Amino acid sequence: MSDWGFLLSRRWAGYLALTVAFAIVCCCLGAWQLARRAEALTEVSRIDANYDADPVAIDEALPDLEGFDEDLKWLPVAVSGEWMPDKEVLVRNRPYSGATGYEVITPFRLDDGTVFMIDRGWVSAPVDGTEVDVPAVSGGRVEVAARLKAGEDVIAGRSSTDDLLATIDLDELADRVEAPAYTGAYGLLVQSGAEANEPPLPATRPVRDEGPHLSYAFQWFVFALMAFIGLGWAARQERRALTLDEDGPEAPEPQPRPRRRAPSDDEVEDGILDGTR
Repeated sequence: MSDWGFLLSRRWAGYLALTVAFAIVCCCLGAWQLARRAEALTEVSRIDANYDADPVAIDEALPDLEGFDEDLKWLPVAVSGEWMPDKEVLVRNRPYSGATGYEVITPFRLDDGTVFMIDRGWVSAPVDGTEVDVPAVSGGRVEVAARLKAGEDVIAGRSSTDDLLATIDLDELADRVEAPAYTGAYGLLVQSGAEANEPPLPATRPVRDEGPHLSYAFQWFVFALMAFIGLGWAARQERRALTLDEDGPEAPEPQPRPRRRAPSDDEVEDGILDGTR
């Protein structure tokens, strides 16, 4: 029987199955990390293409009130009309530079009568239990620009009360304004100059970062390879152990007998003298 015949046993078939299963899981995780990296790179491409682009007309970017192409994320749109401060709401539990506060969502009635939801920025939460201080909007007709973002999903267990919302749910906001409204996307108000340093504070620029997904993917693929290397090492160790058991303990090598040295003349004379005494 071959020295490797033990690999055909049920025990080693089980080891191989476990190794293959482990490698498959590692490869799936590696592929998942590569997919996440592709998503991150797509987002970086959107930022590069759209964030600093010139504003376009909103009806050109959003021809459908309910539709939104994700490739238009961060694209500035130009709108003209008037604010609707009586329909303004706050979205709670929003982080900003390590603090927690609110996003201020103010509906904006366009010249054609449709309503576009605009996030005017972030305000801090009061620590003394008083009302949130939200700067008022300017009255009359104005022209502003806002960067497009998709609306947010409803979170189970988090409800809205009066003018305080859990998420930027555009369908709920559309019901509140009781007018035709954009429900596919909303806008982040573009602010510059001195107004960018006054509340509501504008959203921070998105970070161009693909993340560590590529290195994580490489690690998972290496883990899959190491599983088979480990299986091969274990098989080699077992083969060596079986070979030693079949051959038995090795006999010690015979040691050469020391050669007897012939006595010197002085030793012979000493022996003769000792015998005559």
